[in-house]
Amino acid sequence: MYASMKEILQHASVNHYAVPAPNCPGYNMVKAACMAAEAKKSAVIIDLSPRQFKTNATPEVWAPMVKAIAEPLDVPVALNLDHGTEIEDICRCIKAGFSSVMCDASSLPFEENVRRVQQVVVCAHAHGVSVEAELGRVGQAAEGDGRFDDMYTNVDMAVEFVKRTGCDCLAVAIGTAHGKYPADYVPRLDFERLAEIKAALGQNYPLVLHGGSGSGDKNFQKAVAGGINKINLWTDYSRTYISAVREFLAVNESPDYIFVATDAEEKASKWLERYMDLFGSAGRFQFSKHKMQEMD
Repeated sequence: MYASMKEILQHASVNHYAVPAPNCPGYNMVKAACMAAEAKKSAVIIDLSPRQFKTNATPEVWAPMVKAIAEPLDVPVALNLDHGTEIEDICRCIKAGFSSVMCDASSLPFEENVRRVQQVVVCAHAHGVSVEAELGRVGQAAEGDGRFDDMYTNVDMAVEFVKRTGCDCLAVAIGTAHGKYPADYVPRLDFERLAEIKAALGQNYPLVLHGGSGSGDKNFQKAVAGGINKINLWTDYSRTYISAVREFLAVNESPDYIFVATDAEEKASKWLERYMDLFGSAGRFQFSKHKMQEMD
């Protein structure tokens, strides 16, 4: 069923697990994510970023498509705008029917970040849409961001930020970065800071981890135990899907698109199922038209 991201993450926070949020700029990637969710009785959050609007993944197309895929399913599926930096894009997604939007003003000064998120929260909440924000800065892995500069989320600022903006979940910077890490760099996550942020905001307040790809299973497990409730996965999910397509084409001289897509969907779905187990989201839900229910 098509669901509120706020409701999904509140359930995850109260029950101490995390929900995977793969970026899905293609129909087959959305389908693979939903296949994994249904197979594992897990919630899933479909992320879509503004730069992916350049494909056929426009908000006006994606919202009704994700709804159509999600409604017959026995698990909750949310659609979230990932890294919305322009108010125009954010409003477009709210109007199109996204269940959540991210207002990412984390690169701006604190007061401007607060002001922009406040504006988005007023508009989004009026339409029943939840809001994700970011404080601190999750940089780019290829550039080695975070090695030398302190871009981590400040605990006291996080408390003030959430109180003033009313955002429904907060993406925190604790050492991960977007994209593929350089060969000589392994991310070191600040779990002590994560624990301090979670304690300061309250154990039931949802926290988000961006730049999940390449972070490693042990880091994921510690992050979830420390209070992370949504983990974004794009680089590795995309690489898995593309690798599946290449493998199929390598052994089939005259491929039929249907079989190529089906094979890639199945492999990407199996990849995501593993993370649903790892994050603790597997086996959490059974179908209810009016309310999500935890599996007995």
